[in-house]
Amino acid sequence: MTYLLLNNIKSINAENKNVTDNQISNMSNIHKSLITAKEKCEDLIYFVEDDYLHQKDSITEMIFTYERLSSQINNELFLCPIDYPYLYSKVDSTNVFLGSTKHWRAVNETLCTFLTSSILVEKHWDKLISMCQYEHYPFEKPLHDIYKLEYCLSPIPSLAIHFTNINSIYGLSPTIDWLKIWEENKID
Repeated sequence: MTYLLLNNIKSINAENKNVTDNQISNMSNIHKSLITAKEKCEDLIYFVEDDYLHQKDSITEMIFTYERLSSQINNELFLCPIDYPYLYSKVDSTNVFLGSTKHWRAVNETLCTFLTSSILVEKHWDKLISMCQYEHYPFEKPLHDIYKLEYCLSPIPSLAIHFTNINSIYGLSPTIDWLKIWEENKID
């Protein structure tokens, strides 16, 4: 299946530039994750990139929050474990919800780490798989389009850190002692 996908990735991206080998690899990995989720999962799915550090209770918080909030709004949703400071630079209206132990706010943008249901993967399959066929600008644009139709929530404060974003516009989520979390997660 990966071979077929490689032949289907458009070589020119949304910025009219060549798609790099690194990005083709990334798109292939996302494709494999989506296929695996669609074929093997009937419940919640957590798509996570390999450069995230999570607080110890982050998965539990996301699962309990998902159960609570999807019941409240009577609908499936997306949860992102990151509270990106970049998103506070925009003046957008939002909704704030009480999760399991944290507040969660509606966001319209995330990167490719999120928890959702197999129902939403199936419902938005064409948009999700489009990230594996064409390098959008921003890359996550199909996700952002989905978030116009579905709730996507982010915790306040953050449950995880994305190390790629340390020096990017997304930055580090405030009010979290990330060094302490790093130390708590160390395996001796």
